[in-house]
Amino acid sequence: MGDVSTVVDKKALPNTSLANLDVFSSTLQELAATDRHILAVTSDSRGSGKLVPFGQKFPKQIVEIGIAEQNLVGVAAGLASTGKKVFAVSPACFLTARSFEQIKTDVAYSNNPVKLVGISAGVSYGALGSTHHSLHDFAALRAVHNLIIIAPADNFETEQAIRLAAELEHPIYLRFGKKPMPLLSEDNKQFEFGKGRVVNEGDDLVLIATGETVYPALQAARQLEAVQGIRATVISMHTIKPLDYALLATVAGKGCPILTVEEHSVFGGLGEACASFLMQNGFRNRFSIMAIPDEYTVTGSQVEIFNHYGLSESGIMAKALSLLDK
Repeated sequence: MGDVSTVVDKKALPNTSLANLDVFSSTLQELAATDRHILAVTSDSRGSGKLVPFGQKFPKQIVEIGIAEQNLVGVAAGLASTGKKVFAVSPACFLTARSFEQIKTDVAYSNNPVKLVGISAGVSYGALGSTHHSLHDFAALRAVHNLIIIAPADNFETEQAIRLAAELEHPIYLRFGKKPMPLLSEDNKQFEFGKGRVVNEGDDLVLIATGETVYPALQAARQLEAVQGIRATVISMHTIKPLDYALLATVAGKGCPILTVEEHSVFGGLGEACASFLMQNGFRNRFSIMAIPDEYTVTGSQVEIFNHYGLSESGIMAKALSLLDK
């Protein structure tokens, strides 16, 4: 898959709890100011992708395709083949479904280093219903060879992911929601593609989450320790592919229960990727997946949907206690 272990060392971002998309936009603007090869290609997504300021500052570095996601990916692949550093921005639900053939063939198979940016991912478009939810993207894209899949959890991970993506000549899918995300840790020193980030340490339980489910998992871990004396390791598994098998083996080797949490279908995502590795390598930890079940999701805000399916702090706590009691 090429070198995905590039490391960036930077000072921590202030804990301003911005939406990760806002950090994506500001970081891309900073990079574009000194690199004319940085291009944003959008499918009528300037507003939702926070790219209005980018377009105003760099009108020659943005391409508007209109509501034509397949063309978006094809044009992005063509531009990337000429040496441009292309960020193709579109709602995740459409980018990864309507454009799947173009992602598979024009980007991954052709090895064009497009940075596919899926915005308003998961159930960010909650009230618009299942047609606008992207709960399939990990499953679909994990099956595509030569594609890195990243779901940053906070502003720090987002900034680092964009900087690395701009320099890495490799096809990448970046997944962003809309909610302001608090920083997970004050110890923001290192970020690597393909390496999970431990944001809390404990010996009783392991919580592995990705994207916007990491913060409620961390809050659940803090409450478990405060109320029950249960100490949980919490991992932000921001890279879904390639998965950090070394870290997974290390925490599984302690023998404690493992709970995965994701804003995705229960099928084909982070949980099944972890389960596959653990089962094939002889680990027998108690294990459970928290995700969206096999149904069309209820309609509501992201918070309401998280609460309904237990992807909240209290829901994760309850599931963790149940797993520990088995």
